[in-house]
Amino acid sequence: MAEYRLLVLDLDGTLTNSKKEISTRNLDTLLRLQQTGVRLVLASGRPTYGIAPLAEKLQMKRYGGCILSYNGGEIIDWSNGQMLYKNLLPDDVLPVLYATANRYGQAILTYDNAYILTECPDDPYVQKEAFLNRMEIRVVDDFLEAAPRPLPKCLIVGDPERLIETEAELSLRLQGQISVYRSEPYFLELVPLGIDKARSLAVLMDELGLTREQMVCMGDGYNDLSMIEFAGMGVAMANAQEPVRKAADYVTLTNDEDGVAVAVEKLFAL
Repeated sequence: MAEYRLLVLDLDGTLTNSKKEISTRNLDTLLRLQQTGVRLVLASGRPTYGIAPLAEKLQMKRYGGCILSYNGGEIIDWSNGQMLYKNLLPDDVLPVLYATANRYGQAILTYDNAYILTECPDDPYVQKEAFLNRMEIRVVDDFLEAAPRPLPKCLIVGDPERLIETEAELSLRLQGQISVYRSEPYFLELVPLGIDKARSLAVLMDELGLTREQMVCMGDGYNDLSMIEFAGMGVAMANAQEPVRKAADYVTLTNDEDGVAVAVEKLFAL
């Protein structure tokens, strides 16, 4: 059996259950795993602030874990807070994103430490993002003026059917400048070009002096596909999208059946 030294976990639909919580069994198993010297990486499209409470619960400061936030846009060594990697949106695309969202009557938001910044605090999809990340919404009068520059990510949110046009227009207009994709039917992610969990993990592996053969990656969504294919051992949840399950080396139980703990106990012989 390969000696795995790094476990990379997606959050929503993987590490957390339907209540967006880490189950007791998953928590106990991951604490035991870290005690053997294996390091954890939490890899998510969430902002860093939205990942931090889970990193604290898993005691990752103590065990030298890392956070890979914004889908790979930032990598932080959680033991000392050091930023190991950062990729940011070009400032000149922000007015285009803002104008397009306004034209289609959709809300645009970004992040500033503990806050979600938006002109549309009552939008149900803005509130969904705030709930997911346990972040407070800060209302701004002028999004472009209030948004701190440069930004790691913006999000345009709205009715899934109506977002199709927005996605098509921005993908064409900003081709070669930024990446535009849907993380959920109602969330349109606007991130720096080439943002990808696998690419960012390759940077981290170099930093840690590890090889991909020493890494296990676990996820459920399309944005986890690249890291599952890149890892020495790619694990899909039973609730994962079908292409993700097909690409995985191993399929574990669902996120509501402690699938992470089941896979860890098997692969790391805990």
